[in-house]
Amino acid sequence: MWLDKLKIAVIEGDVASLQKLLSDVPELKEKREREEALYLLKEATSQMQKLKDETLVSMQQMKKNIAFLHSTDSRSFKNLDIRL
Repeated sequence: MWLDKLKIAVIEGDVASLQKLLSDVPELKEKREREEALYLLKEATSQMQKLKDETLVSMQQMKKNIAFLHSTDSRSFKNLDIRL
């Protein structure tokens, strides 16, 4: 049952389900179940690393966009000093 839920979470890339499943890992008695769980957990780790990398790239692009917007922003003067 737990392995089936883990398979579905990995296939769907459902981070919330993965977190929930990892917080309550049952004792797996059969060798086949342990091997399957290990493979699925490796795949989940790979997916999470990919999401992390994509998020980092996205955040860096957002920072660049914000910096660009600030650089093209026209200066507003709060006083009438024209010597600036």
